[in-house]
Amino acid sequence: MPSSKGLKLDDLDRKILKHLATHGKEGVRYLARELNRSPSTVSERIRRLEKEGIVKGYTALFNYSLLGYEINAITLLQVDGQYIEELEKELASEDNVRGVYDITGEYDVALITSFRSVDELDSFIKRLIKDPRIKRSMTSLIFRVVKEKPHVDEFLKNS
Repeated sequence: MPSSKGLKLDDLDRKILKHLATHGKEGVRYLARELNRSPSTVSERIRRLEKEGIVKGYTALFNYSLLGYEINAITLLQVDGQYIEELEKELASEDNVRGVYDITGEYDVALITSFRSVDELDSFIKRLIKDPRIKRSMTSLIFRVVKEKPHVDEFLKNS
């Protein structure tokens, strides 16, 4: 399975990636024991996967509603074409923005956001629509999350 840079992943690479995706907080020694490989081999493979950009980073996944962020929304924006990338970078730095996506279709940018209250979301949207670079917006509240995973299951089950 080649990456976009042409890196070929072998069975060990795929097993390491699957393990990192499902048990990220466990150490290299544990992973090496699980894969019946030396810690140095596993560590070197992980470094290579990071260097190639396949592993982009490590993070914990949070249940935002348990942290008080009960309002989640998807906002679509039509943006004056010459300002799309500039605006995307600005939006990416916003505290409540969890994702910024450059998309095709009627809208140019999609945002995933989380807020503690409807008032916070309201203020955010009102501030956005005052921006002259934004031609049109549409916001939908997320009632409940049916599926939210950071990984593609198809890749993980073939490992």
